[in-house]
Amino acid sequence: MQSSNPVFGRVVGNRPGYAAMDTSVITTAAPAQTLEEIYNAPSASSLQTGRMTIDDVVTRTGLLFAILVTAGGFAWYSNFGTPVMFIGMIGAFILGMVNTFSKRVQPVLVMAYAGLEGLALGVLSHVYESTYPGIVSQALIGTIAAFVGVLIAYKSGKVRVTPRFTKVMMGALVGYMVLGLGSMIAALAGVGHGYGLYGVSGLGLLLAVGGVAIASFFLILDFDQVEKMIKAGVPHNEAWRAGFGLMVTVVWLYLEILRLLSILRRD
Repeated sequence: MQSSNPVFGRVVGNRPGYAAMDTSVITTAAPAQTLEEIYNAPSASSLQTGRMTIDDVVTRTGLLFAILVTAGGFAWYSNFGTPVMFIGMIGAFILGMVNTFSKRVQPVLVMAYAGLEGLALGVLSHVYESTYPGIVSQALIGTIAAFVGVLIAYKSGKVRVTPRFTKVMMGALVGYMVLGLGSMIAALAGVGHGYGLYGVSGLGLLLAVGGVAIASFFLILDFDQVEKMIKAGVPHNEAWRAGFGLMVTVVWLYLEILRLLSILRRD
């Protein structure tokens, strides 16, 4: 199984096989009492089986977001300037690359990434809030609503991840990045000519809407990859990688919604 998300691609697709069940211990002559005890016994935990479960993913993801929100709140109320934001962004980018391409999960580095990302988001959100009062709460509500909506759609089976769906999303991402680069170049070239950043012929609004849509659809790919990881029986420690991948996509979605709202509120 190959993953379109490089975060998950480290464990889904090119990984060593996992131990199969040892059927030699199962005999047809087992006493009825023994079989009854086996069936009535509580389910083995991820630590006992060594395999990742959905509970592991939820727990690790929740912890990472707790770190991110705590760091973001600290940066917000400390009213840090842009230097701290850039430090957080650069540090988060470096650790993000390390965590993405590392063969072995390093929980400390994943948590450090969440903290640095939180610092950057806290400062950036404060800047947006100072310019457009109330925009951060709107962006948070929009992000939560999009996440819950996509999750419900995925779990209900209304949206299925197929090879074609994955190819379309990867193509859309490439197109989005090309348009984003073109918008940046056009904005720089149009300085002094009344264009303004993200305002070249409405391209900024188109990019913002497209960014929200693509980030939302990438959540579907992430949910699908987490489910595949669980079914494949990856080690329970990989829950950190799953949580990291989900957090990256959710942060991306939040930033796209924040940018879209700021464009809509410009006069």
